[in-house]
Order: sequence, then C-alpha cells, then structure tokens
Amino acid sequence: MKVTRLITLLISISSISCAHAEWGLNMPRGVTEISQSVFDLHMIIFWICVAIGVVVFGVMFWSIFHHRQSRGAQAHHFHENTLVEIIWTLVPFAILIAMAIPATATLVKMYDPSDADIDIQVTGYQWKWRYQYLGEDVDFFSNTTTPKEQINNESEKGENYLLEVDNPLVIPAGKKIRFLITSVDVIHSWWVPAFAVKKDAIPGFINESWTNVPEPGIYRGQCTELCGTYHGFMPIVVDVRPQAEYELWLAEMKNIKAQEIASAKQSISMEELMSKGEAVYKTACAACHQINGEGIPNVFPAIKGSSIATGDISQHIDIVLNGKAGSAMQAFREQLSAVDLAAVITYERNAWGNDSGDKVEPAAIDELKMAAKQ
Repeated sequence: MKVTRLITLLISISSISCAHAEWGLNMPRGVTEISQSVFDLHMIIFWICVAIGVVVFGVMFWSIFHHRQSRGAQAHHFHENTLVEIIWTLVPFAILIAMAIPATATLVKMYDPSDADIDIQVTGYQWKWRYQYLGEDVDFFSNTTTPKEQINNESEKGENYLLEVDNPLVIPAGKKIRFLITSVDVIHSWWVPAFAVKKDAIPGFINESWTNVPEPGIYRGQCTELCGTYHGFMPIVVDVRPQAEYELWLAEMKNIKAQEIASAKQSISMEELMSKGEAVYKTACAACHQINGEGIPNVFPAIKGSSIATGDISQHIDIVLNGKAGSAMQAFREQLSAVDLAAVITYERNAWGNDSGDKVEPAAIDELKMAAKQ
C-alpha cells in the first residue's frame, strides 16, 4: 500500500506541474510551435518512463512479497529461457522506436532555419549580447540594467532581477526569425526557454537556430554557458511586437543611427560629454572598474589616478578602442558609437579627481574608426 501511495503521489505531483510550470516542477510549455512540440515530447517520454517504472517495480515488489521465505517459498534454479530473452529484447526495442519517431520529427523541425523572413546575427561578448539585423543596417548591444544596489543586497530585488536589459532584441510576431549565433571571446550560450532555443555561441563558428513567435510579448532568457566572472549578468530580453510596431521601431533605430553619424561630426560641450560619459561608463565599464573607478585589486585595474587616464591621451584612446591583448579589457571600437567613446574617455580623464581637463571630440574618434576599417 505504501508503494502504491508513493506512485500515486508522484503522478499527482507531475500532473500539477503540467498545469503550473511556473512552480518549477516541470519545464514550461513555451509559446512557439517548436517549444510546445518539445514539451509534448517531454511529457510522452515522461509517461512512458512512469509506465515502465510501475510495471518493473510492480513485478519486483509483487515477487518479493509473494515469494518471501516466511511463506515457505523455495528458490528455483533455471537458465536460458529463449522466450523471455526475445521478449525483453523486442519490448525495449519497440519502446525506443515509439520514442524515436516523435523525437526525430521534432528535431527535424528544430534544425530547419530555411525560408526565414528576418536574419539576425547574435554575438556573445563578456558580458553582453550584440544584435545585428542583416540587410537592415541596425546594430546594437544589449547590457544588463539590474541596479548594483540589488546585486549587492543593498536594496530589495526587482521582479525581473538579473533579467532586464537596456536594449532588448525586437522581432515581429508571426514571422520566421533565423539566428546566426557566434562569439568574439569565449563560449557563451543564447537561451530563451519560451522559444525552445538554446545554442552555443562559439568564437570563429556560427550556429543557426530559428523561432516564430505567434503572439506579442516580452520573453526572457540568459547565457547558459559559464563564460567568466560576470556570466550571471548577461540576460536576454526579446520584445515581440506586431508587424506595424516592429516596422516603426526599425525606422526609429535607423533614424537614431543617422543622428549618431551626424553627431560625430559636431562639437559637443564638456558638460554634455561628462554627463553622457558617466552613463556610458556605468553601462560598459563599471562592472570591472567599479562605479568609483577604483577597480578590483589584483583583478581589474583602477582608472582613478591611473597612468592611462592621466597620461598620454592617445594611449588612453587606443586601449579603449582596441582593448589590451592578454587581459579582460575588450575593444570597444565596434561596441560604442563615436560620441559614446569620446564621452566615456572624456569622463574617465576628468572624474574621481583625475581632472586632466582633456576633452575628446567625437570627430577624432570617428576618424580613427574609419581608418581602422580601411
């Protein structure tokens, strides 16, 4: 009776988890056709395993009870039963075939990114994502925006703790989106559970995946490959919008890029550069060098009072644009606009008492970026 009750309890828990996946007792069904096929496949395999467990343990416990010594049962010695061997070979084979047919059908669909409406290149960086809309000249980075106070347990954690970004990936509903996933530094993994999409981002290699989300909404994911110190701080947010809203967003992004190009040719005041530079620093630099510019001893160098930020300005510009080989310092030439680069370098040279008085013009940075492309 105890065994029966235990089996009944396990089945009940499984049934509850199907209806309440958010309890964490089962995988989510997801919102796409593929994710729902994956969930259905998961449940088919689960119930097959439950049935096998009930039969195997049922026979085992019945045999233990029925043939116990207290009832006077005598052990029988037998060897080689052809019928039994045929049965225990054919039955598992049939079960595996029954599992393989729906699994193969689902995998074939998952690995077919053909006839996509939109191609997006997803590139992993330590520790952010870059999204490039191929053929649309739209390109931006997505950084976590969870406040440091929440991370350091200095304030109450928000509803989407470590799952919020400044620039979400925006895609239209009802369109097939192909993802070309790669990395520039170490192995990352782009994972959105509601889409049943999880692909490794490998340097020098491009993996393909795809999705087609039928309904607008906000969907969240994370990097699921241990990729360094701040692996837990590179979330994924996908904003699925109706086609008309997506087209408006796309036009707005192109307009913003045009404005950035125009701004790079104009002179910007010191006050504007410092204000913008502080915002850029908090997003792109503070994770390693800290908000106060003092870095982390023996891990990330300080900018406050450093020879880089107070010395030759050309050396400072070079290391921000091109990074530093053999260190965690990334190249920000492609990650930030000319205006953002000029602003953050200006900020670093004048914040925390550095007070160099140096001002970097966006036009100078733009010239260096253009020269590097030639």
